[in-house]
Amino acid sequence: MTERPFVFINSAMSADGKISTKERKQVRISGRKDFDRMDSLRASSDAIMVGIGTVLADDPSLTVKSQGRKLERKQAGLEENPARIVVDSKARTPLDADILIKGEGMRIVLVSRSAPADRIEKLREKATVVCAGDDEVDLAAAMGKLKAMGMKRLMVEGGATLNWGMLSAGLVDEIYTFIGNLVIGGRTAPTFVDGDGFPEKEILKLDLLGAERMDEGILCRWKVLPEP
Repeated sequence: MTERPFVFINSAMSADGKISTKERKQVRISGRKDFDRMDSLRASSDAIMVGIGTVLADDPSLTVKSQGRKLERKQAGLEENPARIVVDSKARTPLDADILIKGEGMRIVLVSRSAPADRIEKLREKATVVCAGDDEVDLAAAMGKLKAMGMKRLMVEGGATLNWGMLSAGLVDEIYTFIGNLVIGGRTAPTFVDGDGFPEKEILKLDLLGAERMDEGILCRWKVLPEP
């Protein structure tokens, strides 16, 4: 689709498909090699996107860690970090969130028209605020706006609600899943994809592009197949 960036999701999950505990606390699932691979993916992207739930639970900075990769981006005329994006319908992103204060680079907060005006004004002091959608962020419309802003390659780092929103809207091209050697369990622990779920006749199909053993788990790369 030329009207949106190339979009891929990168996620680590337990052997039973959980991305964090029932308390929604971040768990170290992969190891050094996978962290380096993820850092390389970040450095190769125009933007990295997470949902507000991830920001509130984990407070990620989403910065490139490798000094070498930062230098390579600088030498290519880019900022050290890709643009960092929060999908935040109600403009709840804390003004002291790491994503807004750590590392150089553009910050974008995607909001809906239902977001409080005072919160939007405060966020504009820290980030570029882009409005798309009425009660919630219209992800398809937001992708079009990001493409118009020059974003050609977008990395999505979750969480489960955002993954569902992007996949169910047909906005994802590829998925990287690292499956670790642990079981987390829990009826309320978030999985790789939450949301309403697909009915049987609309289940999303994937094509396995590759798989390799990494750290103490396995990395799979998937292509999202178009609907028939």
